[in-house]
Amino acid sequence: MATRRALVRIGLNVGLDGLLAAAAYLLARWLVGPPGNTDDLLGPWWALPWAAVALLLAGVPFKLSVQYWRFAGTQDLLALAAASVAAAAVFPMGLREGGAVMPGPSFPVAHALALIVLLAAPRLAYRLSQEGRGQAQGGAAVLLVGAGEGSDLFLRALAAEAAPPFFVMGLVSTGRAQTGRRINGQPILGGLAELPAVLARLREEGRLPGTLVVTDPALSGTSLAQVMAVAEQQGVRVASAPRITSLDPAQGAEKGLQLAPVAIEDLLNRPQVRLDREGMARLVQGRRVLVTGAGGSIGSELARQVAALGPAKLVLLDSGEFALWQIDLELGEAAPLVPREAVIADVRDEARIRDVFERARPELVFHAAALKHVPLVEANPAEGLLTNALGTRHVAEAARAAGAAAMVLISTDKAVNPTSVMGASKRLAEMFCQALDIQGRASGGMRCITVRFGNVLGSTGSVVPLFQRQLARGGPLTVTHPDMQRYFMTVREAVGLVLQASVVGALDTSPDFLRQGGIFVLDMGEPVKISDLARNMIRLAGLRPDVDIEIRYTGLRPGEKLFEELFHGREPAVPIGHDGLLMATPRTADAAIVGRAIDEIALAARGGNIRLTLALLGRQIPEFAHNAAPGPASAEGGTARA
Repeated sequence: MATRRALVRIGLNVGLDGLLAAAAYLLARWLVGPPGNTDDLLGPWWALPWAAVALLLAGVPFKLSVQYWRFAGTQDLLALAAASVAAAAVFPMGLREGGAVMPGPSFPVAHALALIVLLAAPRLAYRLSQEGRGQAQGGAAVLLVGAGEGSDLFLRALAAEAAPPFFVMGLVSTGRAQTGRRINGQPILGGLAELPAVLARLREEGRLPGTLVVTDPALSGTSLAQVMAVAEQQGVRVASAPRITSLDPAQGAEKGLQLAPVAIEDLLNRPQVRLDREGMARLVQGRRVLVTGAGGSIGSELARQVAALGPAKLVLLDSGEFALWQIDLELGEAAPLVPREAVIADVRDEARIRDVFERARPELVFHAAALKHVPLVEANPAEGLLTNALGTRHVAEAARAAGAAAMVLISTDKAVNPTSVMGASKRLAEMFCQALDIQGRASGGMRCITVRFGNVLGSTGSVVPLFQRQLARGGPLTVTHPDMQRYFMTVREAVGLVLQASVVGALDTSPDFLRQGGIFVLDMGEPVKISDLARNMIRLAGLRPDVDIEIRYTGLRPGEKLFEELFHGREPAVPIGHDGLLMATPRTADAAIVGRAIDEIALAARGGNIRLTLALLGRQIPEFAHNAAPGPASAEGGTARA
């Protein structure tokens, strides 16, 4: 049915173009003929059908007959002009073969111009009529934010709709000196600085749009937050334009042009970091790789990115059955050619971990397994230390015994000047891995690379999913303190930089201070106030903070700090020549000493002597200032975890 309809449309195109070609012949003959002489306007009877045939033949290479008049654009008009010139060149040959005389030496030029005008005019008129009809049908009033290619693509896609869902009232430029100009007929009403005045004027005129559509993908961070704040004052929602070039044609045809909510990631204002993808491929490709904590947020993303790099085998290890099943199922669909094994194991079980590593013989290990929720670890300090510190030792020693070339420890900013058991346990794990790394580099053994970073957006138990759940039930959004700040990064970006750090750390040419136990620290950018994040998420939901949704402050929880740090005062940051990566200069200890301390702490923890456990922990980490403030260890608090 669809093929038959297409053939009918092509036939209609052929017929109309043939008629227009005949009319162009008559117009050109009249233009070059003697003034007032219309006696021989038609010429030989066969000239009219020959004019139509000449155009159709000349139009074949330019696909003139299959043009879609409604979407006629620049490329279509160029093809039309080329076909017209070719037809004007072919037509006199037929006249000579038929024994007819060409009307005049200027006839081919007049013929080509007449063809271009008569063929182009109805196409443009039809397109404009369709666009005008779409505008007349109405749609939701919107104002575009951005006056570049994004707005141009959006307007073109909107014009292609049979019934446009939006009526564009104008544009606001992100640049300067563009006010008063037009894009696709739409006026640029002002710049971002004038946005409040533009919206106020439109409100006075009774033409306030319902939505601001952000079409500039470069608009992010503080600038985007300011746009949202202005929109909130006027009661206007903010949405993102879809990426027109990436729309599935079928989806675009069936569902039409649809706006997307602004992503919370866009408010981070983080520049794109160039990664050494070739180096990552050399590190992973053809190697046996094991990921602990593979069902968690970081571990699962590590598994995805490692699988894409072509390992010889990928072992997924986690103590949680459901989370492990989920990532195993996902990779089975996304990377079916990568051999993989899903292993249920607890990093606290030394015998089980050794057995797994002896059988798998991994060459590269990513250790992401940990207990990370600060209040829950405060309520269960023994479990946190046994998992985070002792578990790290089990994994590192098993990896070294199995002949692994490198192990990568995923650490946290909470390990710096820790006030929580979780942070102190991760600092103890850092110390052990630093000491092992020094040994390995001195003896040509396993490298032990430590990577430290802050919070990741969207991780299980973190603040963004928490706020989303609270928004879904109508609030309030709970924040522990008005001044609380955290560093944020997307999971994908964090894992990409972990792999980048792994490449640098595994090189023989790595910096001297890395050989001495240095720690990679991801450049997290500027910290974000949790209260600001809450307000922006309310705005992204099309609601008003403190009006539609309450923000409630609940007080600091056990182990929490107002501000997280990425560097200890005695380990200043050192750039290493790679975007997104810094180095914490080392503070190290002997591996045997740290190992014995971990054993003592584990013995006290298993014996249930929490007071002794924490005393031993504080002895190893003098900067551990435990903030064991009373309070419930609830997950319902507005702060993110590592």
